[in-house]
Amino acid sequence: MPLDDLPVWLPVWCLEHLGGEPAAVLFRLRQTSTVFGLRLADGTDAVVKARDDDGRAAACVAAQARLAERGFPCARPLTPVVGVGSLAVHAEEFRPGGDVLRGDSPDVAVHYAGVFARLMAELSDVTVPPPLPNPRWARWDHTDPGVWPALAFLDDRDQSAVPAHIADTAVRARRRILAADLPCVLGHADFEAQNLRWYGREVWAVHDWDSLAWQPEAALAGAASGSFAGAGPSTLAPVGSSEAFLVAYQDLRGRVFTLVEREVAWAASLWAAAHNARWEALHGDRPVSGAALRAQAAERLRRASA
Repeated sequence: MPLDDLPVWLPVWCLEHLGGEPAAVLFRLRQTSTVFGLRLADGTDAVVKARDDDGRAAACVAAQARLAERGFPCARPLTPVVGVGSLAVHAEEFRPGGDVLRGDSPDVAVHYAGVFARLMAELSDVTVPPPLPNPRWARWDHTDPGVWPALAFLDDRDQSAVPAHIADTAVRARRRILAADLPCVLGHADFEAQNLRWYGREVWAVHDWDSLAWQPEAALAGAASGSFAGAGPSTLAPVGSSEAFLVAYQDLRGRVFTLVEREVAWAASLWAAAHNARWEALHGDRPVSGAALRAQAAERLRRASA
């Protein structure tokens, strides 16, 4: 990407907050945030993230900074969140390297569960304002009418493209989670393979701290047990691998989920998959999550008592 194509505000922002203007663009990604990998004039590499300011970013960055200070494998924030018009902007260190750990076997699931257990333990005593509203794929607690959170960019599409079983699964999963009324904690809500990097079986980096959420621990663990294998398009791991993830997670956290928590975990694994399956249908994408959801929904709902 040429320097001339950068947003007009970005060079000035970098000079003011990082001490130098961009000399080269290493990469640009656009997901929930727009992410710029930049080499500054003094040779320093940094990552600048900009997202619509919905009030979540400051808490997410503060939590990320606390974990980085403790040596958790994540990029260290270089600035706090700064408002730029309607955007929330911050910079963090560039942490390249490592590989995606691919696969959805029980063995792979246990490795991911180990990282998630460590992450949740580290976050357990981090005090920040709850990063609300929760990410849309973990926003089963919304108060909008209907099963899905109100999002114009999805709601304006032809909803008849979404198979009825997707919404039915989401309704049943959401009802089970909300009925439990469990206390909320801070946790990572987009724990997919594409957001982690490894050297062998040692985790090198956990990315996407924009996706912290304020939800029950069992629900966050359950969502992660279903989503961990997403190395390209999001998907739903096999039931046996989710079970291995949840067993390992509880063992490493040193506590056993109650029956209600186990049911909530299974229900939460379905909500994220249903959200992703709806997205696929609305965009005409290949139904990766959709096919897995169709194959597994009945068993996961049974385990959730939903």
